Amino acid sequence: MNNLQAITNHYLEFCQYQKRLDSKTLKAYRIDLRQFSAQIGVNEIPSITTEVLEKFIAALHLNYKPKTVKRKIASVKAFFHYLEYKDVIDTNPFNKIQIKFREPVILPKTIPLHPMEALLAAMYQQYRSAESCRQKRNILRDIAVVELLFATGIRISELCSLKASSINLFEKTILIYGKGAKERRIQIGNEDVVSILQKYSREYKKEIECTGYFFVNHFSRPLSDQAVRRMINKYTSLTPIKLHITPHMFRHTFATCLLENDVDIRYIQEMLGHSSINITEIYTHVALSKQRDILTTKHPRKDFHI
Repeated sequence: MNNLQAITNHYLEFCQYQKRLDSKTLKAYRIDLRQFSAQIGVNEIPSITTEVLEKFIAALHLNYKPKTVKRKIASVKAFFHYLEYKDVIDTNPFNKIQIKFREPVILPKTIPLHPMEALLAAMYQQYRSAESCRQKRNILRDIAVVELLFATGIRISELCSLKASSINLFEKTILIYGKGAKERRIQIGNEDVVSILQKYSREYKKEIECTGYFFVNHFSRPLSDQAVRRMINKYTSLTPIKLHITPHMFRHTFATCLLENDVDIRYIQEMLGHSSINITEIYTHVALSKQRDILTTKHPRKDFHI
């Protein structure tokens, strides 16, 4: 079987049912391989030579940022490894291509602690002054969402897919199913956060039992990431914060704050669910305030009297 489209479909089934890749990874593979097939204009696998791949990669560099190019190349390379594995090809054309390009370091955007506190303060104030029971319930859920984002560094996709059975408020732990179906367990270390989650859990007990998900809307459906983004924008607009805050920034802030407080980076890697320490090390570039504090208070030059 040498038809590119047919074997691509077999490969995607292999990724879904044997490799057990998550839906977002499968979607990315499907998009990348469809684009690859359309761009190279070749239907038979033996016709895909090193030269064809080099032209495809060159076209990617012209149209996408380095991070996107890297991902698309990785998708196609994984596909060719599969072709080798299934003996569809004798020689992998990628073996004769050297792919090296510098990917610019994009530092994660964090939320400074004063705006973070101001956002939570505004939400709690809205809760205390709510005029109706429905409004009070909605704000309670919103506070629970933001508190958990900040307390655990959980991804927005992980939060929205968090099952009620995965959170244990008695033991103060949550079981998170992250990328690549990897599991990790995180402790909720702050009693105020535990308290607000318990309060939310009691208030939304009926909806939670109906859906099986922990975070739900008043239609008894799982909370969507779009709803969380809109909610954060709404509360940010009630404060003097001049910053566009996204759900992922809570994750970056969580990691950076821990690093600045001398938490070992391998613990942070485990809590974030990163597969490689190299991914977590991006936060070492962000923790400049800690570096400034060290060099201001610890460097011996401060004791010189000249």
